[in-house]
Amino acid sequence: MNIFDIKSPSDIKSLSYAQLEDLAQQIRIFLIESIAKTGGHLSSNLGVVELTLAMHYVFETPQDKFIFDVGHQSYVHKILTGRAPLFTQLRQYKGIAGFQKRKESEHDAWEAGHSSTSLSAALGMCVARDLNHASYQVVPVIGDGALTGGMAMEALNQIGSEQRNMVIIFNDNNMSISKNVGAMDETFTRLRTSKPYNTLKEDLKGALSTSKMGKSVLESMKNIKNAVKENVVDTSIFGDFNLDYIGPVDGHDIRRLIKVLEIAKRHDGPIVVHVLTKKGKGYPFAEEDKEGKWHGVSQFDPKTGCSLSRMPNGQKSWSEVISSTLCDLAKDNKDIIAITPAMKGGSKLSAFFEQFPMRSFDCGIAEEHAMTFAAGLAASGKRPFISVYSSFLQRAYDQISHDVARMDLPVVIGIDRCGLVGEDGETHHGVFDIAMLRHIPHMILAQPKDGDEAQQLLYTAFTQEHPFALRYPRGNTPFHKVDTYHPVRIGSWSMQKIMETSKLCVITYGDNVDKVISKARINGLAITVVNARFFKPLDEEMLNSICQMEEPVIIYETDMLAGGLGSAILEYANDHGYQKHFVRIGIDDHFVEHGSIPQLKKLERLDINTLCDIIASYL
Repeated sequence: MNIFDIKSPSDIKSLSYAQLEDLAQQIRIFLIESIAKTGGHLSSNLGVVELTLAMHYVFETPQDKFIFDVGHQSYVHKILTGRAPLFTQLRQYKGIAGFQKRKESEHDAWEAGHSSTSLSAALGMCVARDLNHASYQVVPVIGDGALTGGMAMEALNQIGSEQRNMVIIFNDNNMSISKNVGAMDETFTRLRTSKPYNTLKEDLKGALSTSKMGKSVLESMKNIKNAVKENVVDTSIFGDFNLDYIGPVDGHDIRRLIKVLEIAKRHDGPIVVHVLTKKGKGYPFAEEDKEGKWHGVSQFDPKTGCSLSRMPNGQKSWSEVISSTLCDLAKDNKDIIAITPAMKGGSKLSAFFEQFPMRSFDCGIAEEHAMTFAAGLAASGKRPFISVYSSFLQRAYDQISHDVARMDLPVVIGIDRCGLVGEDGETHHGVFDIAMLRHIPHMILAQPKDGDEAQQLLYTAFTQEHPFALRYPRGNTPFHKVDTYHPVRIGSWSMQKIMETSKLCVITYGDNVDKVISKARINGLAITVVNARFFKPLDEEMLNSICQMEEPVIIYETDMLAGGLGSAILEYANDHGYQKHFVRIGIDDHFVEHGSIPQLKKLERLDINTLCDIIASYL
């Protein structure tokens, strides 16, 4: 079968095992060639090809509900639900999303971009199903990395209590983005090495092949449950939650997967099907990756595995700038500790982990725990730095407010991937953290305009005694190591006139500052550009001067307008009796879809050309 002929999952249900295996190979080749052109999540999708085929072979979507935890491994599901022809526009503006998307297909029952949500959502759907006296199946697929999230444990606790019909597929590849860590992974290792399903004792196989006993097993699974307990593993974490368990099963053996899923489908109550898969299966570069380099990729050459994007000379990614500065500061400050919630590679902290292994901690996918862990370190005299993507920082809001800021502890929070991030879309845009943190007492919040300022602001964060959040975007910046570090005055802004006489003021932040200055010089705009590098506290002295200006003032921010820099400035002006009118440019009250960052900025009227048109209209 040609994958472009697949219109719905029903098209694969008449295929033989040999044809399914052939289709699996076609899908792998298609994924590699397609993602090489568009970028996207590669390894996770290569690992679930046979599993997704078996799921669609056994279950019936859209009646049955598939919930892929995080959702970045749903590409095969998209192919089997008729979306293969749309992969030329994967993750591109107006194209299909890189995650499940409810408005994209009736087969997408759930959408997420954060981990550990699938089990809670699945239980909600099960309860709704039972209240409606329906009988469809709910099938969450959750990985071993996502099970380290506290939310997943909370869900398992209630699932075990409710005992609703649910088939939980435990996709175990011994990886989250990079290699898993922690005691939970050690528990899963014992499960992985236990006697697998297909080598159970002959009496179990006989029970399944005997009509009378087979019927009983298929109806209640009690014999399966007892046999698994006796023959596969003495203790299972799932058994502790009162869940039936079957496995481990080879996740690349379609025959075995279909057989096991057919049994699980008829089971009464919640059951966990433990499936062993290999992340990156079928593509050697991805199979051998232990650092998460092939988790999410930009365009690459499928033959060599080499990325087609090149870092400009003299530049580093913002994450690398922060990481290399942290390493430099940690040489002299023995109290500096680095923490990551399973994002060591993405946040470029691998170098710190290598240089300071005793001061490096990967907490797994557990942002809430990681933040309070940092607070405990700070309360004990250490100087923790925790790097979290802006999108994932939202998950630790309570811990930031209650455990860090309330006790005024000097935790340094690196907010990576702030602002619009592009192709990952709504779930990953880091445009909410300014509003989320600005109102929290004791919090200092800043963003550098370039690599030099990033180094000085990070140094500043470790010289003061309050919570300090430093945000920095996806992408690159010119970089050279500063000769000496000096603290930046907390709350201070800087101002630069493009011409001797200024007729308008633009207040902005981050890498927007130099972009506006450069464009203004090229176009000969008589403006003043303010680098508002601190969102909290504000530079009140400079604000007083700005509020007394007669010329127009534009606040140009590339994050949410509500609660952002403009909101802070308007609050200040109102509270101090200024009648100044400000023009605010930013993201309105909606979620921004996926697409390239230049496309999205133009869509949101945040691009520099649009800004210059607005400036020109006022001039």
